[in-house]
Amino acid sequence: MIEATSKFDDLLNRILQYSAGSRRRLIALAGPPGSGKSTMARRLSDSLTNAGRLAQVVPMDGFHLDNSILQGRGLLNRKGAPETFDLVGFRFLIERLHQPDEIYFPVFDRRRDLAVAGAGFVSADCEFIIVEGNYLLLDEPGWKELSSQWDLSVWLSVALQELEARMLRRWLSYGLSKEKAHIRAQENDLPNARRAMAAITRYDMEI
Repeated sequence: MIEATSKFDDLLNRILQYSAGSRRRLIALAGPPGSGKSTMARRLSDSLTNAGRLAQVVPMDGFHLDNSILQGRGLLNRKGAPETFDLVGFRFLIERLHQPDEIYFPVFDRRRDLAVAGAGFVSADCEFIIVEGNYLLLDEPGWKELSSQWDLSVWLSVALQELEARMLRRWLSYGLSKEKAHIRAQENDLPNARRAMAAITRYDMEI
């Protein structure tokens, strides 16, 4: 924990070194499912804003394809895999985020298991955008082209055994039985985690 805290402080200080009033910066926070991306992204955004440098979080999960589409393609049981996202739409958003405009984006509602259009926005005066997602550093066609968009990229590294424990706790918290939570973790979350961990493009920092 001490090492992770020290690395977080290093990351925060590194971002704060960017000149105030310069162009908008995009920070990629990537890691497998259950690695703590959302928590880390909020903490980083809050820390930057508290330091007087406005930051906001944009999650990749808003680009989940709808369940009806996944069902028709036979991919519903693999929801969360790279091919179950609107990659083209996500890449378009990332390109737009470099512009100092107010920009709206979809947000994923995990309890309802669907994306809500226009539920999030980035203000025009936002200086740093923390983009968080499983596949931001994935070295696969279509995804690897994202690497050129990041001003700084961070990989959250967590042991597979710990990821499994976190995934089980997550599904139990959403009301699934132990059996169903185990199935979700083993048949979907862990394969997605292994895929995210197996093919990673270069990154600037690891926590």
